[in-house]
Amino acid sequence: MKIFKNFLYNSSYQLLAVVIPLVTSPYISRVLEPEGVGLSTITYSSVQYFVLVATLGTLTYGNREIAYYQKDKIRRSQAFWGINFLSWITSGIAILSFLVFISFIKEYKELYLWQGVAILASMFDISWYFMGMERFKVTVVRNFIFKILTMFAIFIFVHRATDLWIYIAILSLGTLGSSLSLWPYLKDEVLIPDFKNLELKRHFKYTLALFIPTITVQIYAALNRNMIGAFDSVIHAGFFDQSDKIIKISLSLVTSLGVVMLPRVANLHARGDVKSIHKLFQKTFDLVSGISICLMFGVLAISLKFAPFFFGKGYSLVGPIMMIESPVIVFTTWGVIFSNQYLVPLNRLRPLTTSVVIGTIFNILANLLLIPLIGVMGATINITLSEFIISYYKYFSIRKEFKLRELFEGIWKYLFSGMVMFLIVFMMNQTFKMNALQLLLQLVVGVISYSLLNILLKTQLWVMFRRLLQQRKAKTKISID
Repeated sequence: MKIFKNFLYNSSYQLLAVVIPLVTSPYISRVLEPEGVGLSTITYSSVQYFVLVATLGTLTYGNREIAYYQKDKIRRSQAFWGINFLSWITSGIAILSFLVFISFIKEYKELYLWQGVAILASMFDISWYFMGMERFKVTVVRNFIFKILTMFAIFIFVHRATDLWIYIAILSLGTLGSSLSLWPYLKDEVLIPDFKNLELKRHFKYTLALFIPTITVQIYAALNRNMIGAFDSVIHAGFFDQSDKIIKISLSLVTSLGVVMLPRVANLHARGDVKSIHKLFQKTFDLVSGISICLMFGVLAISLKFAPFFFGKGYSLVGPIMMIESPVIVFTTWGVIFSNQYLVPLNRLRPLTTSVVIGTIFNILANLLLIPLIGVMGATINITLSEFIISYYKYFSIRKEFKLRELFEGIWKYLFSGMVMFLIVFMMNQTFKMNALQLLLQLVVGVISYSLLNILLKTQLWVMFRRLLQQRKAKTKISID
């Protein structure tokens, strides 16, 4: 039950992180106009390189390391301070590098400086500690407050295209405030640091190992936007970013389960419970497959009319981009489960690194070929193929432990349900004029049709959901009696 609660908390957190920008997107896309959205995207993408240096691999590594020592306060405290001090050192290097970078920038220096506040935010981010302790409620509540404040601030202070710097400042300061707000919760959690036993070298070794795949993924994500801006246009980079926000919202609903399972599997690994690890993996993979396939076909069905309705008439091209990018929901979800629920907790980092390096090299080379030919569509095709390659290689590395037939035996049921749902919703989408009521109706019809087909086909997703309802009903009955 604790896993389910943490899944709800973390999925809420991940969803909130992308929902707030999405809620403000229709307003921002009209106020800042396509050029302003594009500038925000490109400056943000550039600063993310420095954020990656600041964080190194501490988010994932810290989560796993704290999970190993959940019950041992002394070792947990030393792990926290060692990882945290290492983060401060790398953040200092990132800040100095960023200041050198800024000195060479001639255009949009003010925008870059406000985006640079994100480096400070990452320096003080200790959410990994509470994730490792499986206390996801702490991070969710604090982030929820700051995300809501950020949203209201955008509507209050951003009114015209010249307010772009204010928009960026609000987002950056909100992230910094959210990071700082977690520190008071450390009271009674960790002991005073023993500076002679911080083990900085050991932590650096493992964070660096996780940093390589992390930065590689981020580089190709950021490079997509930068390369679209360079070889196509800044406006089309903004279009791609708007599509990517929708995809990330869908992803947050399922990939958050992988984040929740990481500390649990790491703890099981520390105890040597291999049987439970395999059992949890099988269940999780089937669960996220059922949800992600539903989301993929849902995005496919509504994209064409959703984009101009939601973002504005000038954003019609976002619709086809969303359609091409929609398989990323499934491929990335599988990749996250392979990583967070098996490779990372069991410290098998080489296949993780190799997979993202191969995917990134493919993406960069393919972008150089396709973006000059077909622009932003080429970049979208490439990122979809890259995610498939990354996910496939991760599976290839664990194929001996998990046979292909065992993992994908029931996937055809989800694909069939998804295709039927797609046909129904797509016909509605193309037949009627898009408005808020029609969008809601299409979503409801899609969920109902997919759910009914899952019930008829007796998928594992439905079986697990039914068992959960039965457990809840039994507990309610006991409490009443």
